[in-house]
Amino acid sequence: MRRIPIMVAALVVAATATVAFAAVTIKSLPTATFSGASVTVSGGNLSGLGNDPATGELTSTGQATYTCHNGGKKGTTVPGQNPVPAQSGDSGPFDLGNSQHNGRGTIQNITATVTAPGPTPSAQDVGCGGNGATNWTVTLDSLTALTAHLEVYQDGNLIFCRNYTLGEADATGTAC
Repeated sequence: MRRIPIMVAALVVAATATVAFAAVTIKSLPTATFSGASVTVSGGNLSGLGNDPATGELTSTGQATYTCHNGGKKGTTVPGQNPVPAQSGDSGPFDLGNSQHNGRGTIQNITATVTAPGPTPSAQDVGCGGNGATNWTVTLDSLTALTAHLEVYQDGNLIFCRNYTLGEADATGTAC
């Protein structure tokens, strides 16, 4: 009589271990497209996710450049010499849709956009007129997304992660 409960317990443990360690299969890696202040990741397809929802999030970092305006007699306008870090961008959480598609999830056009730093950097921060120059003002010239980081979670566990860099030869990025 004792053998049956032990065998049942062993089968339950084996089934639980199989579920906990089920492998996610990458059918296609997501690719990143950088465009100005934004980066968009799309095209990733993962299977083996089961019916528990998988969610992801894309974050981006970048830089801001500024134009310097001198309020003196000449009214000189020149580009700032120092790019400054932009505010990071975040897609917010997105659902891969696997719980409605038999365990297969897709990453479709997820975008994160960097924004201007706040407060506006000083003339010295962006490299206007040298140290101590006080009659310069700055205006935002451009924002550029430089990197992106993608994470996919299921049941609170990280199951997929990629890093992307502007100008990288391979748009599929690198594993984290």
